[in-house]
Amino acid sequence: MGAQHRSPWPGALAAGAALVLGAWMLHGGRILPPLPGAAEGLDVLGAPIVVAPPMPRAAPTRIRIPVVGIDAPVTGLALDGGGHLQPPPEEDANLAGWYAAGTAPGQSGTAVMAGHVDNSRGPAVFYRLGSLHKGDQVQITRDDRAVAYFAVDAVEVYPKKDFPDRTVYSPAPNAQLRLITCGGGFSKQNGYDGNVVVYAHLVRSAKA
Repeated sequence: MGAQHRSPWPGALAAGAALVLGAWMLHGGRILPPLPGAAEGLDVLGAPIVVAPPMPRAAPTRIRIPVVGIDAPVTGLALDGGGHLQPPPEEDANLAGWYAAGTAPGQSGTAVMAGHVDNSRGPAVFYRLGSLHKGDQVQITRDDRAVAYFAVDAVEVYPKKDFPDRTVYSPAPNAQLRLITCGGGFSKQNGYDGNVVVYAHLVRSAKA
């Protein structure tokens, strides 16, 4: 997405509780999702990145992140009348979304997926994104019966009011992936005040 126009994502993610529509309570207080440590940040050098050749375009059908127990179907998401990406249905806690008009996971460029962190009943599909570490594996099954394997490069948490569109959404010359959910602090009045963003790149592909 170009730097000269507004990305559809921050408006959907930053408005009120766009991906968190209900407060869930346990023992009188909210249990906040995990947040990444400083060592997982973009500015901290890790192992050299080896990028696999991009794959043909195909829609994602399932996301698996074994290390944090994520195993969920993927639905396509579109923009609303205001140009903001519509979140996945709130009532389905185990459902991730993909911006279907954008880059497909595994395709050359920056693919974007989002999911709820929680809902009125408790933790949802992307609740544990903030606990990922560099090198953790993300598996995306696609409708061409192939699986795209991504390695996590960084995990960041950004204030919604200062969301870095250019850093998160800028086009890539290889196959990259962004996973986004809400995070940071929480208040009943405003919901979550930040977004957790996982940066990952394609390392290999295989037939399902």
